[in-house]
Formats: sequence, C-alpha cells, structure tokens
Amino acid sequence: MAYKKLKMGMIGGGPGSFIGAIHRIAANMDGEIELVAGVFSSDPEKSRSAGESLFLDPNRVYGSYDEMFEKENQLSEEERMDFVSIVTPNHVHFDPSMKALEHGYHLVLDKPMTLTLEEARILYDKIKSSGKHFCLTHTYTGYPMIKQARQMVADGILGNIRKVYVEYPQGWLTEMLESEDNKQASWRTDPKKSGKSGCMGDIGTHAFNLAEYITGLKLSKLCADINTKVEGRLLDDDGNVLLKFDNGASGTLIATQIATGAENNLNIRIYGDKAGLEWKQEDNNTLIIRHHNQPDQIYRAGSPYLSHNAQANTRTPAGHPEGYLEAFANLYRNFARTIQAQRQGKQPDEAWLDIPGATDGLRGMAFVHHVIESGKSDQKWTEFTV
Repeated sequence: MAYKKLKMGMIGGGPGSFIGAIHRIAANMDGEIELVAGVFSSDPEKSRSAGESLFLDPNRVYGSYDEMFEKENQLSEEERMDFVSIVTPNHVHFDPSMKALEHGYHLVLDKPMTLTLEEARILYDKIKSSGKHFCLTHTYTGYPMIKQARQMVADGILGNIRKVYVEYPQGWLTEMLESEDNKQASWRTDPKKSGKSGCMGDIGTHAFNLAEYITGLKLSKLCADINTKVEGRLLDDDGNVLLKFDNGASGTLIATQIATGAENNLNIRIYGDKAGLEWKQEDNNTLIIRHHNQPDQIYRAGSPYLSHNAQANTRTPAGHPEGYLEAFANLYRNFARTIQAQRQGKQPDEAWLDIPGATDGLRGMAFVHHVIESGKSDQKWTEFTV
C-alpha cells in the first residue's frame, strides 16, 4: 500500500474552543495528516460556519457526529477519514469515542478520558477489543526532555526512586470567570460537563500522568486535601495530594488554578538514591540532573548526547527553542507513523509507540475518582485501584 497522508475527522473544536485549534495545528505540523471532515459544534449552523472557515468541503461538514459516521462510512476507503480526533468537553467524550471505534476508526481523544471512571472502564475494554490505535493527548509526555528524563530513570541513572514532587500551578480561575460568560470556565467548573472534579480532572491528571510516565512507577495509594477557594464555584479549584508508589517511594502532587499570577508552570522533581532530576515547562528544553557531592549536569534539547526517544521527538538543533505546540505535534506524528507502519506491514520505531494510551486514560480517571473520594473522606489514605 502506498504511503499517503492520513485523513482526520474532528468532533468539537468550533467557535470558542481553545484546544480544537491546538489539535489542528499539531496534526498539521508535519504534513502527514489532513483534516477532511468534522462536526465542530452541537449547533449545526455553527459547525457549518467553522468548517467554512477551515476551507473544508461543505458536504463533509456535519451537524452531528452520528451523521458524520454514517456518511463517512458511505465513502470509499480512499476518500473517507482514517481516524477521528475528539476535542469536546468531558461529557461528550464517551459516546462519540465508542461510536468511532464501532465504525472502525482509529481515535485521538483529548484528556481526561471520560466523564466518569465507569465510562473509562467500558471505553478501555472497547479500545482493547477494537484493534484500533488510540492516543490520549497528555501533551507533556511529548516534550523531548521528558523523554530524556524517562530514559535516564529507566537506565538507573537516578538509582532507586525515593521521592517525587510534581506541581501544576495556574492562576486563571482566581476569579469567578464562569459567571462572566467565559466558555472555558463555564464548562470546566460545571459538574455535568466536567465530571466530579474541576482542577484535579483538568490539570491534576496531567501532573499524575507525568509522575508515572517519567518514573515508570505506579501509584498504590493516596491521601488528598481538595478545596474550592472561590465562593460559589461548584467544583474544586485547588488540591494537595500525598502519594505512595508501588516501590515504596513517596511524593506530593499539587494542582491549583487559583495561584494568582501563575501561568502554566508544570514542574517535577524526582530523587533516587544516586541522583535527582528537575524539569519545568517554563524552561522545557532543559533537564537538570543533580548528583551527590558533584556539580549539576544540564542536558539540553537538540543535543547529540540525548537518548533515541528524545532525539526522535526533537525538531530543531540545540538553541532553537521548541515548546507546547511541538510536544503536542509529537503525539500526532507518532500516532500517524504507527498507523502508517502497520499499513506497510512494518514494525514501528519504538519512539512512535511511546504515546499515552488506554491504560493512561483509565488510570487518570481512577486518579480523579480516588482523589475526590479521599478529599471527602475522614479515612484519608485511599488504595489506588482501577
């Protein structure tokens, strides 16, 4: 089979959507994916308007995702979309994801995986039985220096991991934006659309995923303090979580959206019995390794001494900054190249297979569930189960 661009259909990402545009930029960055169809709003008129602004064929801009699946499946294999990207609020993740898989499409899904843990379990089983490729967009795993950090931990450079600190401070919800007709704030603080958690479901899941991804450890239990600091808000906007991992390591996770003045300074520190590491998104091209009684080592993106996975996810030479959009694009590129390799009957490069998947999605929803349950309970330590 000839190597051709993958054709993408999108659900969501219309007027007022921040993340939809990010997905489209990321998917388009390497020229390996083409947006060919979509339903961009639950309002058919808004969907058509969004499709027009994206220069899509009007016949392939739909009023509902049911219509999209039905009509796309009537097209020839040469014409129809190859995969679906779902960029809707959380309450519109489960049903279109299930239907995409049922109709035979590979799937990219914005995190968190679903509205509830129960939905996540069902979708997880569906993904595994479908034989289709699935990517959950935990963006930060796409950064080259996060790939480097993961490899160095796996290679034993840090030794036995003892301590993990991960923080995600934001300040954008310091005020009651949901009362000001702010679309992003409105749905993210609405239990019917966001689920049982606000802050922890939105950015806490990113911090949790990053901790497990770099260390290779699995969370075994947690103890959470969950807060709603802005009066009148319906979901949490702040939280602190004590962590215990399956090797005995301990840690803390802090996620807050009321850190006044903070932007998106996701950062992580990991300490083993041989060395420690530090990374922060605000200087994402740098990874610091700290040794006992030795000078610090500074690793930089684009350098030839980095691991295969780090180099495979780097686009520019050292000194040319890469960031959020490139990390996002790495997920799409690796997803696309894995599908292309399968079509060619070839083994995908290990770097292409290193993307967040169904297990990450299920564990993320379990994290949300247990954090909120622990936050409500007087019996604070909660076993982590999926």
